Amino acid sequence: MSTMTVSTAISSGRVRLVSDRQEALLTARIRVLLVAVGFAVLALIAVLRILLLGVAGGTTGPTSLEDALLPPRGEISDRNGIALARNYPAHALWFNPDALGEGGPPLVKSPATVVKKLKAIFPDLEEKRVLRMLATGTPGYLRRRVLPEEANRVFDLGEVALELPQENDRHYPQGSMAAHVLGFVASDGSGRLGMEQVLNKRLVDPRFRGEPVRLSIDMRVQGALEDELRRGMLSVNAMGAAGIVLDVDTGEVMALASLPEFDPNKIDAKGANLMFNRVTNQVYELGSTFKPLTVAAAIDAGVVRDFGKRYDASPVSLAGYTITDSHDLGGSLNIPEMLIHSSNTVTARVADELGEKRLRQTLTDLGMNDRPHIELPARGHPLWQTSKWGRLKTMNVGFGHAIAVTPLHLASAYAAMVNGGIWRPATLNKVPAGQAPKGQRVFKASTSSRMRQLLRMIAVYGTGKNADAPGYRVGGKTGSAEKPGAGGYRRKSLVSTFAAAFPMDRPRYVVITMLDEPKGTTASSFQRTAAWNAAPIVGNLVPRIGPMLGVRPDMSRDVDISDLRPLISGGGE
Repeated sequence: MSTMTVSTAISSGRVRLVSDRQEALLTARIRVLLVAVGFAVLALIAVLRILLLGVAGGTTGPTSLEDALLPPRGEISDRNGIALARNYPAHALWFNPDALGEGGPPLVKSPATVVKKLKAIFPDLEEKRVLRMLATGTPGYLRRRVLPEEANRVFDLGEVALELPQENDRHYPQGSMAAHVLGFVASDGSGRLGMEQVLNKRLVDPRFRGEPVRLSIDMRVQGALEDELRRGMLSVNAMGAAGIVLDVDTGEVMALASLPEFDPNKIDAKGANLMFNRVTNQVYELGSTFKPLTVAAAIDAGVVRDFGKRYDASPVSLAGYTITDSHDLGGSLNIPEMLIHSSNTVTARVADELGEKRLRQTLTDLGMNDRPHIELPARGHPLWQTSKWGRLKTMNVGFGHAIAVTPLHLASAYAAMVNGGIWRPATLNKVPAGQAPKGQRVFKASTSSRMRQLLRMIAVYGTGKNADAPGYRVGGKTGSAEKPGAGGYRRKSLVSTFAAAFPMDRPRYVVITMLDEPKGTTASSFQRTAAWNAAPIVGNLVPRIGPMLGVRPDMSRDVDISDLRPLISGGGE
């Protein structure tokens, strides 16, 4: 080959190589351009989506993918975010008699043998029901909640018909705590009894399932309340107990307990019998805890002006009925002494002077004539006479008889009496800061101020001594009322109540404790009245919950009762 031919070939190869490089570079540039255009299109779609959401006012709900990732029921938490009710994946135990094929035997071993082995895994197994299902070949749930280690033991039995499907289970991490507040979820997936029922639609709505619902209760306070109530109930062999801690400025329920309680994780016959809520659904004659309300109404109306004025303390006889005191309190008492000694006769005379119309209006303004105001579905109807009361009934109502209301009624009334005079409905929903309901005025601010003095005085000198927690300036009133029965009142069956607030120089919380039919035991010095059983529960509870609620003991502060002290002749029961 000649030199010219070789040179031409080399030149041609170089041209071809340059051309290939240019083509590759152009292809790469086109690909980069396409990727950039793709990203630009995606960005444009995202911008348009954002603009669309802005115009529409937000999303209308999660996508199907988001919906699938959410639990089937939303979470409930306390005011601090502690989980009270949530869903989690769990196994169920299902009997499938056709697991080995139609016409084949449903079980490898005999039904009795299988039940015996299941009983070893689940000590609380309903043997008769399960044996009947296995023997008759009836498909269905043998158990709705099976732990992983239990599921492994069932699997080891080698019975193919015992299936372990995975389901979403409703779980209450705090066990029985706050059971009457929360309620439970039935087998059909619907909420029952408490806030599970109230919030049912919201909890299953895909738009809200991702955000826990915060209640007003504080589980630390709830735990302390239940603990002290249980201790007090058992110490005097009471058949039941109830208690509530209420924020006087917002109406928020910080804790609510009814004992004995049930476990929402396990609804059985025993649990079903314990679902009655004594705080919101049971009405009682709450006795002497009404006396401060009567005095407050009388002060507001100008009936009581002079606290040194003495009232006849002898028995009141009217229409063949006699009102007496538990023991002789002397010939006369003034208002401070009447509250300290808890005199029925003097309160009756004050109520008589106040009159039916004004006393009735005050109690109506405090919601005593209607079911208690709270979200729970179980709310008791008060025993409230709609027709004319007359003098005798007005006197009896004045000291807490002839009218029956719930402990929640009493808590809301005391909150209004000490917070400056404003009644607000109780709520189990957390109230955002600065958004407390306006409420309605029932008492003058000056009346409320005077009642704070009188309630504090009772805890220092009167029947509330056992509730006085050093440094917390507790004030309150005892109430011990006989329960009605066939043929009249049962003298040996009492409802003992203590209604309190703290700290009385600037009330923050109302505390109500109630014991149903307490007995006289060594723990109560063989006494059955509230001064010896309900009041000590408050005295033990307040120091526990005060710091949790931002109220610390301060021995340097107290309510000024210097103008009342000279009027007091001595404490009493």
